[in-house]
Amino acid sequence: MVGFGEKIKELRLEKEWTQKELAQQLEQAQSTIAYWENNAQEPSISALKKLCDLFSVSADYLLGLKDF
Repeated sequence: MVGFGEKIKELRLEKEWTQKELAQQLEQAQSTIAYWENNAQEPSISALKKLCDLFSVSADYLLGLKDF
């Protein structure tokens, strides 16, 4: 099963963005993106909403509750 961090990284790479570019889109530090991708931290609810909007996916998908 693909975890949250792997999904974020996969979606980011599909857009051909660096961690820094994603961080700028989300108004976060690049290190925050790295923590998320390494499953060392979880995003806030507001950051999760921004991720869903940015990648056009559901929170259920990002959280591993659904596979689409």
